[in-house]
Amino acid sequence: MRAPVSWLRELIDIPVDQTGRDIAARLINAGLEVETVETIGGGVNGALYVGKVLEIEELTEFKKPIRWCQVDVGATGGGVRGIICGARNFTVGDMVVVALPGTVLPGGFEIASRETYGHLSDGMICSERELALSEEQDGIMVLPAGTAGADARPLIGVGEEVLDIAVTPDRGYALSLRGISRELAISYGVPFQDPGLNVADLPAPAPDAVPAQCGSDDFEACALFTLRTIVGFDPKAASPQWMKQRLTAGGMRPVSLAVDVTNYVMLELGQPLHAFDLDKLNGPVRAGWAEPGSTLETLDHVTRKLGSDDLVILDDDGIIGLAGTMGGLDSEIDDDTINIAIEAAHFAPRVIARMARRHRLSSEASRRFERGVDRTLAPYASARAAALLIEFGGGHYVGMTAVEAPYDPGVISMRVSEPAAVAGMPIDEETVTRLLEAVGCGVLINGNQLEVQAPPWRADLTDPADLVEEVVRLVGYENLPSTLPIAAAGHGLSNSQRLKRRIGMTLAARGAVEVLTYPFVGDSELDDMQIPVADIRRSKVRLANPLSDEQPYLRASLLPGLLSTARRNIGRGSSGVSLFELGSVFQGESVGVAPRPSVLERPGADEWAALNGLLPSQPMHLGIVLAGEREAAGWWGPSDDHGWHDAVQMAQVIAEVIGSEITIEQGGDLVFHPGRCATINCAGKPIGVAGELHPRVIQAWSLPTRSSALELDLDALIASAPALRPAPAVSAHPVAKEDLAVVVADSVTVAAVTAALRAGAGDLLESIRLFDIYSGPQVPDGHCSLAFALRFRAPDRTLSAAETAAARQGAINRAGLDCGAVIRGG
Repeated sequence: MRAPVSWLRELIDIPVDQTGRDIAARLINAGLEVETVETIGGGVNGALYVGKVLEIEELTEFKKPIRWCQVDVGATGGGVRGIICGARNFTVGDMVVVALPGTVLPGGFEIASRETYGHLSDGMICSERELALSEEQDGIMVLPAGTAGADARPLIGVGEEVLDIAVTPDRGYALSLRGISRELAISYGVPFQDPGLNVADLPAPAPDAVPAQCGSDDFEACALFTLRTIVGFDPKAASPQWMKQRLTAGGMRPVSLAVDVTNYVMLELGQPLHAFDLDKLNGPVRAGWAEPGSTLETLDHVTRKLGSDDLVILDDDGIIGLAGTMGGLDSEIDDDTINIAIEAAHFAPRVIARMARRHRLSSEASRRFERGVDRTLAPYASARAAALLIEFGGGHYVGMTAVEAPYDPGVISMRVSEPAAVAGMPIDEETVTRLLEAVGCGVLINGNQLEVQAPPWRADLTDPADLVEEVVRLVGYENLPSTLPIAAAGHGLSNSQRLKRRIGMTLAARGAVEVLTYPFVGDSELDDMQIPVADIRRSKVRLANPLSDEQPYLRASLLPGLLSTARRNIGRGSSGVSLFELGSVFQGESVGVAPRPSVLERPGADEWAALNGLLPSQPMHLGIVLAGEREAAGWWGPSDDHGWHDAVQMAQVIAEVIGSEITIEQGGDLVFHPGRCATINCAGKPIGVAGELHPRVIQAWSLPTRSSALELDLDALIASAPALRPAPAVSAHPVAKEDLAVVVADSVTVAAVTAALRAGAGDLLESIRLFDIYSGPQVPDGHCSLAFALRFRAPDRTLSAAETAAARQGAINRAGLDCGAVIRGG
């Protein structure tokens, strides 16, 4: 929302010494987000003059039309100046804006007298774009006839300060000068005369005048519908310069008087209006629901297919507009319109929001209706618009028709002490009452309770907590006391927090980069992952209001987001990525309707249980994606790419740094390569999977070949870790090294052989490591040779050769019993 400071000053008495930035600071303290304070035409340095065109000579000897103009800029500007101009939208007698030599225009362009097209051009006739007033480039600025004054700057708004305010969804009232000026009046402590309650002075209609009729088919969707009629309007009447100037400063393009007036009133009061050409209507105008399959060509020349959940404006011939969003092309105001019907209505925010999103049509009107418009404002706003149209365009006022559902604003009960209790500071009854009344509430004191009636423009005030927020923000968040919490002695990070931090630091030390991805997924991503229908990773916890219709679910796996991030970085030139994320996943389903606990006290045990029972399981997972080069090529040798073994090793490293024990066995996850997939087990249960991604998954995500991934249930892994890890025993005695190679069937896993050797070697075994796998003519068909390095050590003595040999033989025997292993060459 763009708010010109001069317009705000017209509505309330802002101290003259307050600049635009001072005003912005006040609004920020009141809870509004002012993004910028812009000065219109801020790049103009020097005088701008109002000039009258006295003569125009057409220079026809050049390839493009050129005019040699004599312009009188008045005595202060040096009288009559000869100026070369190529624009064609002005004639003799028009008033124009002239920049004389020495004036600097936006972009650092300095005007100078120069010889061009055979004449000395002594200045420049300016367009709006050249002065950075707007992007219009249809010709130079032509001021209204009779424009008085030598200095053009104030007449065209140069130097005007404009506040650009980002309005949050709960502050719909701030999408108007009316709402913003109310906030400033409270901040400055000055009186506020609500322009939304002013009844415009309209001429009495003729006794026999019959205005256009209106109606509403659904008072839940359209609780108020009004239609004002004006006949005999002059379609050639121009909008006044001040109105065009304010519309441009407010971010809207002036079009015609009828359109400009409706936009002006919307910016001023916050009520969207729509003007119909009355002669294009047939019968009563009403709000109703569209028939499935019906169509409407809107003002943006798009033909839209409508459904039964589209609220539309109709007459006897059919649909003439999308309610609260955009009018239809067939009933629009044009250059020949002399009879006008002004629609002003109140539509349900949810209906308009869904319709605007469904048609991907966000308009100035829909943005206001979906945030909530003043329930009672429509007749006041349409009267204001009718008065402006008659003032500047002539015509006769015929009257207004309206239909309305009963309006009950409701009453909110709140303890007088509630704001003080929440804020943690004294806020007396008088302050609470005064501030609530300042925002427009009606307040009745009933003992220690306040009975509060929210104003019709504050649809966001529905609960005591909302009223508390209003009081606290107007008291000033900067005035709230701040006390740093003191942690109890001996407390700090929990064991789970310490281990998660340790995992993150370990992965970062190994070259991985932590990312945070959006927790939203869609069916297409799950299909690209080849996740089976019955897999828990296809859990579809649907969002009630998704940011994108293509990603309506909460993720049940971290991999889709990580793969998207990897694809984006690879696509932008990275030769390799190593990414990880620690985040929650959402598995299962969310069912039922959530109870709404009171804001006045802590929810009871039953309420907590009911709320938690609605939630899906939300375990913390760790996801890792490795793609492309692990090490770039250089003088040291060729590049080295990530592989499936890196993903498996990551799992082993993570388990080691937190003290958990995991086992790794052959996996069969369909997301991964069928021969290069490992299942990660902990405490006898699978907690994750690692390996090379399936070739079809790699192709679907446009990743390098051999890309690998890992996903672990981090909660389950941490649960198996000891709370305190004893320091490792370090023996001063020498290690006994034994290597052995065993031959096993191809169907036997390395994990099974390793476990058997470890169990058979006993307590003297310090470590075991596979260092070679061989299959070839020296071993039987269907078999392979696994070579292991075994390290033995005792804590209190040097092992004898007999002890080492016995431990080695024990390992061989156990591997033979459990896995059918035989010593190679034995």
